[in-house]
Amino acid sequence: MTDFDWQVEGDTCVKLLSEIIRIPTVNRGNGAEDDGNEKPAAEALADFLRGAKVEPLLVAKKKNRSCMVARVPGTGEKPPLLLNAHIDVVEADAARWKHGPFSGEIHDGYLWGRGAIDMKHMAAMSACVLALVARSGKKLSRDVIFAAVADEEAGCENGSLFLVDDHPDLVRAEYMLGEIGAFSLHMFGRTFYPIQVAEKGICWVRATTTGSPGHGSLPDPNSAVVRLSKAIARLGATRLPMHPTEVVTRFIHELADNLPQPQRSVLRRLAVPQIAPHILDWLIKDDGQKRSFGAMLSNTASPTVVRAGNKVNVIPGRASVEIDGRILPGQTESGFLEELRHVLGEDVKLEVLRSADPTVTTSATPLFEELARTLRAHDPTGYPLPYMIPGFTDSKAYSRLGTKCYGYSPVRLPDDGVSFTRMYHGDDERVHVDGLKWGVRVLYDAVTRFCA
Repeated sequence: MTDFDWQVEGDTCVKLLSEIIRIPTVNRGNGAEDDGNEKPAAEALADFLRGAKVEPLLVAKKKNRSCMVARVPGTGEKPPLLLNAHIDVVEADAARWKHGPFSGEIHDGYLWGRGAIDMKHMAAMSACVLALVARSGKKLSRDVIFAAVADEEAGCENGSLFLVDDHPDLVRAEYMLGEIGAFSLHMFGRTFYPIQVAEKGICWVRATTTGSPGHGSLPDPNSAVVRLSKAIARLGATRLPMHPTEVVTRFIHELADNLPQPQRSVLRRLAVPQIAPHILDWLIKDDGQKRSFGAMLSNTASPTVVRAGNKVNVIPGRASVEIDGRILPGQTESGFLEELRHVLGEDVKLEVLRSADPTVTTSATPLFEELARTLRAHDPTGYPLPYMIPGFTDSKAYSRLGTKCYGYSPVRLPDDGVSFTRMYHGDDERVHVDGLKWGVRVLYDAVTRFCA
């Protein structure tokens, strides 16, 4: 393919990411008119692509919730390849950040801001890759499509699900590359590049307790609030049963195979349900790694929203907590609810608010092989391996069209203590500048080699 000045192209990607970080596309999921407001970011990406003579299309289910779709046609010999990135972000408390969450500033070798990792960096890289494909003048065997979508952080209704349901021909593809994968994971002196092939399902639940209302001056040890608080405490202290899946077992074994002893033998035993809890509790010291492995091995339930009462001197007769449940491939909604009841107690009423099945894509495809080969070419010391994420992504929407979805938004982070996974929805989210420049070249090479 045509050679480019990758220093210049890397700088272009950094500049574009900084620009769209400065556009606050905060998705609170409250349905307000200004919620999300992804339109300005979609327009900024569209303007960038027009500069490369790529004509984008903006569509929206709701006002100001625009999605942008652009395509560079190939020969049509093979079905399209889709690049996807959501451009909405979660809230950020500026008082807790070292640098402003919507500043898009560079400090200490990192570009800071909400969306730097989740996942405007993929939006900037994908836009740059599409522009480079167009500028190269080479006809690839596949159309390359880029979709920048709204509303992933609140369930995708105004984003990828809208495109799949209302505009399927815009995004129909054999394969999709999106979040989360191809980031550098440092363990025991080795570097790994997980490529997402699976993600857990969701089961969002409201758990409710009831009791006798009363006057706040007469404490009731059996009130709805007290009983709910005890149930939440039990949930926070309990690990749900472990169910090692095929994807996670392979991930653990391949990870272990590339580690020295005794770490190799210890890590392989994470796939044994009777032993894994002891390894997590006593042998894995990094809290981020402990939580990540734990979430890959069991269904999880995180209490997130608590509601009770509206007056300080009234004991309410009802209290509820909303629980973010995530279900492993091979597990069921009914099985998860049974695990939840066992912890919370039979007197707690459970109501499913929203559910979606897990998704799994085989790694036995030509594209997965190319993704791994490209990573090895750009970092011969790294180890690509298939991976399951504990969250959900736009893959749930595109898989409805039969698309094979991988998480592949490459970025290389130095082994300096900055955790990729901890920055998702966390304070001080940032992406390493040189690692982002590395990533845009990796993504371009993977796309053009596969579609050549």
